[in-house]
Amino acid sequence: MYDYLKGKIVSKQQVSYRGSHLVIDVNSVGYLVNAGKRTIEKIQEDCEIKIYVSLIHKEDYMGLTGFITKEERDIFNILQSVSGIGVKLALLILDEFSIEELIDIMIREDFKELSRAKGVGTKVAQKIILELKDKLVNWANVIPSDLSDIKFDNINQDCVAEVQSVLISLGYSSGESKKAISEVLNYKKECTKAEDILKYSLEYLSKMS
Repeated sequence: MYDYLKGKIVSKQQVSYRGSHLVIDVNSVGYLVNAGKRTIEKIQEDCEIKIYVSLIHKEDYMGLTGFITKEERDIFNILQSVSGIGVKLALLILDEFSIEELIDIMIREDFKELSRAKGVGTKVAQKIILELKDKLVNWANVIPSDLSDIKFDNINQDCVAEVQSVLISLGYSSGESKKAISEVLNYKKECTKAEDILKYSLEYLSKMS
């Protein structure tokens, strides 16, 4: 229903009875948007901003949750697809880890690292990794990766394919992901690891949106 809100930040609160949130004035309408502490720390009051939002609608709750980038919003939605993971826990996980760190954890199946997030025990971490890694693999299999136009040089082709699979799972097209990876490999010669290529590819795609 909503993709993003563009307006002025009226106020922000990290601690309140409503939880951490922003109030955004969009054409004289004030929207209360829940947000993680990592997001709130990056935002200044009285500034114009574009916030990507996710509408949560349940029997006993309806509200918006906001993020600075589309990628953070998409990861938040993916986290909530795991049974037992609600808004608060998903935000706590994103407060603890960046997108790149979180996806790298999923790929490596490092449940001990994931359990560092507040409220995430060992069993919950294992469950999240199991369900999310399966989804990433399934999405990657739905859309075949065409890597013929990408120059690999000394980088392993499987490494590049892994990055493209993750980008596709986040909603980017095969063409968009190839373009981003190509740009990174052309201008970031030092990138040889999947997590580094992914990080700079997401930065490139964020600038293009």
